[in-house]
Amino acid sequence: MTTLHIEHAITDYDTWKGAFDRFADARLRAGVRGHRIRRPVDDPSYLYIDLDFGSEAEADAFLGFLRSQVWGSATSAPALVGAPQTRILTTVDES
Repeated sequence: MTTLHIEHAITDYDTWKGAFDRFADARLRAGVRGHRIRRPVDDPSYLYIDLDFGSEAEADAFLGFLRSQVWGSATSAPALVGAPQTRILTTVDES
């Protein structure tokens, strides 16, 4: 399992979530198998998003899409504050 981990500040969760939901089909086409959205209990204006993929290549391609098509546009990414921090993570053997 490969996870695209994204962190960023927002101005309004409901506005951000509406935009996130509008990209559901794009996530599906890109191979996202599941996602988690989390917020720190002491900072509702910050998000952690994990998008799970079957491969590193899928995660990297979707990250490229986000950078070129989504995050650079106030219309596509309303409520986003600053540049998101990202990492592509892979599961390691836990035994």
